[in-house]
Amino acid sequence: MINLEKRIKAAMGEIYADLLIKNAQVINVFSGEIQKTDVAVFQGMIAGFGRYKAKKTIDIRGMYLSPGLIDGHVHIESSMVLPIEFATGVAPLGTTTVVIDPHEIANVFGLEGIKFMAEYSKNIPLDIFIMLPSCVPATDMETSGGRLGYHDLSTFADKPWVLGLAEMMNYSGVIHRDNSVLKKIDIMKGKVIDGHAPGLSGKGLNAYISAGIRSDHECTTIEEAREKLEKGMYIMLREGTIAKNLKTLLPFITTENSRRFMFVTDDRNPVDIVNEGHINFMVKTAIKWGIDPVTAVRMATLNPAEYFRLNKFGAIAPGYNADFIFFDNLKSFNIKKVFKRGRLVAENGCLIPEIPSENPIHLRCSMNVKPISIDNLKIKVRGRLIKVIEIISGQLITRKKIEKAKIDGEIVVADVDRDILKVAVIERHLSSGNIGIGFVEGFGLKKGAIASSVSHDSHNIITVGTSDRDMMCAVNEIIHLKGGQVVVSGEDIIESFPLPVAGLMSDKSLNEVKDGVERLNFAAKRLGCPLTNPFMSLSFLSLSVIPELKITDKGLIDVEKSKIVPLFER
Repeated sequence: MINLEKRIKAAMGEIYADLLIKNAQVINVFSGEIQKTDVAVFQGMIAGFGRYKAKKTIDIRGMYLSPGLIDGHVHIESSMVLPIEFATGVAPLGTTTVVIDPHEIANVFGLEGIKFMAEYSKNIPLDIFIMLPSCVPATDMETSGGRLGYHDLSTFADKPWVLGLAEMMNYSGVIHRDNSVLKKIDIMKGKVIDGHAPGLSGKGLNAYISAGIRSDHECTTIEEAREKLEKGMYIMLREGTIAKNLKTLLPFITTENSRRFMFVTDDRNPVDIVNEGHINFMVKTAIKWGIDPVTAVRMATLNPAEYFRLNKFGAIAPGYNADFIFFDNLKSFNIKKVFKRGRLVAENGCLIPEIPSENPIHLRCSMNVKPISIDNLKIKVRGRLIKVIEIISGQLITRKKIEKAKIDGEIVVADVDRDILKVAVIERHLSSGNIGIGFVEGFGLKKGAIASSVSHDSHNIITVGTSDRDMMCAVNEIIHLKGGQVVVSGEDIIESFPLPVAGLMSDKSLNEVKDGVERLNFAAKRLGCPLTNPFMSLSFLSLSVIPELKITDKGLIDVEKSKIVPLFER
């Protein structure tokens, strides 16, 4: 009550504000206007506009003042760094709040993984809110290290840092009224439920939305976005490292419908964060493509705040958190300073002050698998035609192709000339011995192999290569590293980078990880791979909820039929 009285007094100008920002051009996301005014801050909140006396004054001389940016859906694990390093990277770029789905680490460690992310998100200059993973594992067609039922999720459902249920990938389970799925929705008790329904339309979409699911980040066409928007969904505009849908969907945004859009990164690796940016990059891109600057800022601030019911976030107005950024002009959106709760936390691209070191990491080793032999990767001939996964540039979706197998004696081998390479997924959580083997087109390797312990969503070891021997060598190096990514040629380790935290994240700095990823990508390129982000592309080959054809430790997955299918075509 005392603090409330003081806040009211500060807003009335009866006592000194803590901070006064003078001569600001304020992006007013409520009115859609740019106001020239002063802004007073008291106890980490906006006290008011206009003339105030303050303990400290900053004259920004006509620079723009915007609310801090919000990422509405992100897997921090995909940045390959811990939350503290993620904050080091994105806070100077103007991101002050993120809504995370920790289902990557939950697929490895279950509830222990969620607790880990929550604990390591404390005391950093970034508000991190959690959406509870809805699908761990994503399907029963793969083996994960964690399994979360509705009773597990219920232990966290009432936590203040939990905003709701994360992307409901099992849209089939919703539509067909799977009891375990409906119970997960029910325990949220009116909290936010995010969607994940690529290509879903018609009555199936009607049923999905009727369950209380209110957003989707999987729209890849304007037609898909239009139907979902018309039926009441918020559209999350995604610009990740592999899935880039922003420019495709921007032409659909109008003055009338813009309040139903927000920006998300989903999966963005450290190279893109450092070289391109984060949500600030999406704002700049939207402005460049003709979106009104205030509208672009609103989609990065107020829209996600209102969707997630974060009532004190997303705007510069009395009673709102004093999370704001200074930038120089509306075209370049060049961020000069970042404030969190009225405190300067970043300036000219650098965090101020540096974040203190975290406590030691206490997580068990996630690599429960024995080294494999070359015989584990051989495929005996059972036909002349095989199913092949075809990569589509810039998309998570893949195509199913039928191709003639290359046969050497009694086994099927990679066909480098036709870019039909072997791909394998090795289960690493339960030491089950499961290995799924198939073929993929699009990696372009002329020799060698690459492998990773990052493979969505269950994060088993995945490898693609031109020879069984190099693939075996790559997998066994991942096991030796206790998680990581490697490039192999002629059974020699050309490049490697450890990811000891759940096989997903490094304990190094963001820049160190970025350099490691760049070295890996360059090494893969030297082997002939044309992909910009080969390891990210590799990691999504096992995502068994995105059409058409994927692969897990249990075999090839026909996503549209939701079933395991044989490699050989009859």
